[in-house]
Amino acid sequence: MRSSNPVLSRWGRGSGDGSADRSIQRLDPVPVGAVSGADPAGPVLTNPYAGPADPSAAQGAGTAAGPAMTIDDVVVRTAATLGTVVLTAALSWILLPVDSAGIGRSYGIAFAAALVAFGLSMVQSFKRTPLPALILGYAAFEGVFLGTVSSATSAWTAPGVVVQAVLGTMAVSAGVLIAYKRRWIRVDRRFQGFVLAAATGFLLLLVADLLFSAFSAGNGLGFQSGALGIVFGIVGIALGGAFLALDFKQVEDGITFGAPRDEAWFAAFGLTTTLVWIYLQALQLLSILQGDN
Repeated sequence: MRSSNPVLSRWGRGSGDGSADRSIQRLDPVPVGAVSGADPAGPVLTNPYAGPADPSAAQGAGTAAGPAMTIDDVVVRTAATLGTVVLTAALSWILLPVDSAGIGRSYGIAFAAALVAFGLSMVQSFKRTPLPALILGYAAFEGVFLGTVSSATSAWTAPGVVVQAVLGTMAVSAGVLIAYKRRWIRVDRRFQGFVLAAATGFLLLLVADLLFSAFSAGNGLGFQSGALGIVFGIVGIALGGAFLALDFKQVEDGITFGAPRDEAWFAAFGLTTTLVWIYLQALQLLSILQGDN
């Protein structure tokens, strides 16, 4: 199952000889942990990390490039990436206070940091191998952006909303993880297609709203306030949760098929990107709710 996350969908490319797109390919439904070729009459499950001379290599055995990725590898690298985001966010909150005198400068720094973070994420997304320095650099600039935006929101729009947004992000993540582990969420091709279509429509509406806001004196399409803004925020969080389920599936498949240990950095990168999205959507939704009250 290839994740719709542009970061995690790169998994398997560049492993081995690189002669083909080695993305995980499966025909759903397939029981988790099924072995390729175990049931000739059933669904086909291909190990994308097996060497060309051994296409049916055992799951979790690693590759010639080194040992296989484990859940501990994913946890450690995700903690490092998220820790970098949190650290730089806290430093930017302290060192770049958003006050009436310097608000323009603060927003300028936030915008520049967001552009750099986006550029680094795009470079890494199209790399065949993960580069830890690039991923941590993305996390650092993303933290500067989040810290500045969070400080401005707390100071000028909704005091105390940042803590609520962090707790909300944690709650959504825990809920999706529990639902995924208990198989309440069925992550298959139909689920992936639905999420991708919904995300495309959501992003198109978001771009349209930004364009209307930039070229008119009004409130764009109304997605930043009122009842429509609340609905838009809920949909954004739900989409983030759906992408998180896809990310969990990608991690599970990578461990099952013995992805190289270095690709745990792809997992950390993708999970961080999704969690940042959920946090921003939660921050906006809670700001609207507090403003309406």
